[in-house]
Amino acid sequence: MVDQELSQAIVAFFLDIPIFERINALEIKLIADQMNVLKLSPGDTLFREADPAGFMCFIEQGTLKVTKRATSGNGTVLLATLGRGQSIGEMSVIENLPRSATARAMTPARLFILSRPAFELILERYPDVGNKLLKGIALLLSRHLRHTSEQLAMFMPLLD
Repeated sequence: MVDQELSQAIVAFFLDIPIFERINALEIKLIADQMNVLKLSPGDTLFREADPAGFMCFIEQGTLKVTKRATSGNGTVLLATLGRGQSIGEMSVIENLPRSATARAMTPARLFILSRPAFELILERYPDVGNKLLKGIALLLSRHLRHTSEQLAMFMPLLD
């Protein structure tokens, strides 16, 4: 996984991330010790829609573009542009389903990676920490769902 110096950098970064707001620095270190680092160049694909999933990412540096194939036609739609402090792939540590979108680096990027096996290890070895992390992920997914519902409502026909 990560060395001591990098682990401390990850802890400092995560102290300001909402998903970790219920987790103290010592607990974040337990999580950070299970992470890896991935660097991407502009244009690199992090993952493609329908790829097998198995990890989530926290963007420490750079910008990612998230796209999805349009259900009508052959094009793609832009779902989000993500940057420092944001995460992607949260569903993949909870469920074992293919990726729902494609993510590509728009700029040089550095990501902290939490794999599903590492997440499960945290839940098993440190259940209190794992539970807090799981609640943080659930809150984040809930916020994403609310945002998606608001966007969808703009395109739905009025009932009145």
